[in-house]
Amino acid sequence: MKKIVLLILISLALCIYNDFSNYVFAQQTEGIRDSIAGLLDDGPYVYWQHPTSAIVFYNCAGEIIKREFEYPGTLRFDGFCSDSNITYILPVKAPLIEPFAYEGVSKIFAISDIHGEYNYFEDILLNRGVIDGNLHWDWGDGHLIIVGDVFDRGDGVTECFWLIYRLEQEARKSGGRVHFLLGNHELMVLRGDLRYVHKEYIKGITRGTRISYEDLYGPDTELGRWLRTKNTIIKLNEILFVHAGISPEVINGDLSMKYINKQVRNNIDARSTEMAFNEELKLLFKSNGPFWYRGYFEDEGHIRLTQNQVDEILANFHVSALVIGHTEVDQVKSMYNRRVFAIDIPIESLFCFQALLYKDDTFYRVYGSGELEELY
Repeated sequence: MKKIVLLILISLALCIYNDFSNYVFAQQTEGIRDSIAGLLDDGPYVYWQHPTSAIVFYNCAGEIIKREFEYPGTLRFDGFCSDSNITYILPVKAPLIEPFAYEGVSKIFAISDIHGEYNYFEDILLNRGVIDGNLHWDWGDGHLIIVGDVFDRGDGVTECFWLIYRLEQEARKSGGRVHFLLGNHELMVLRGDLRYVHKEYIKGITRGTRISYEDLYGPDTELGRWLRTKNTIIKLNEILFVHAGISPEVINGDLSMKYINKQVRNNIDARSTEMAFNEELKLLFKSNGPFWYRGYFEDEGHIRLTQNQVDEILANFHVSALVIGHTEVDQVKSMYNRRVFAIDIPIESLFCFQALLYKDDTFYRVYGSGELEELY
């Protein structure tokens, strides 16, 4: 117990608190947004109304404001809430589906379970040099991976999404990549399970527009169609990333990475009747699937995996390590003889995020201050 308390105190000491400033949305020419989501300011939301027009709307100072835009091939508009100095440039064509395997990645920064905690997310990216002081990509050919669960709990969900959205574009131009994997909370919201949505969204944007929260992220919205292109499982070098974990049942089902990603993407909006009578979909979307599985930990719903089982799972995907979120640990740590790395930490206890850095064949714990500690 003393050791745990000491570790928490050390983590608290290493967290640096930055004011919420210099946040920039989408692709911008210039400008800064200086307020956070919630009852007063939230947006923009982009609804692709027709092939040649879109409605952009906000909850701004408690009032719903909207504008309709005509566009040829690109939607371009200046923010019209507290982000009035920001220019948004959005491609009309739906985002492309990214590959699920990359080789020769020089460095990897992995973080999970952000849950709308925008300030802490910004802090750790800034303090480790993934982004610069103006919140632009500053990590060259490195790869940033968010291992699911940006939705729910916190009131900075919209800000997190637009930051990730823009960094994806900037990283690609620099030879790097940003990967956003789906987590169980992405599935929950997209499928209408709103039990963990922050109350400010219900009081604000949904009550003001009479649009259900899940429809703000429907396939006819920009953020919704963007989310529906995301992968469930990817491989960077010889490291596998998935939100909750891979169960022996998934291995027994002989499901490849390509197949898992395709099936989830094609069925993310499937009706409950289809889910109920399709055994493969139940495996992917329920407790033994990659979004919910907790068998790498002591859990009343699962028997903890043995080292041999973990080795077999990794061998199945031809990888040497697995990185997972979903199940909280006291700090980012290695498990199963440094073959599994757990990175979901309790923000309410540490008051900062931690992340995992892989560089020069070495894994490091990244504290909120950006300080590193090698993992053994």
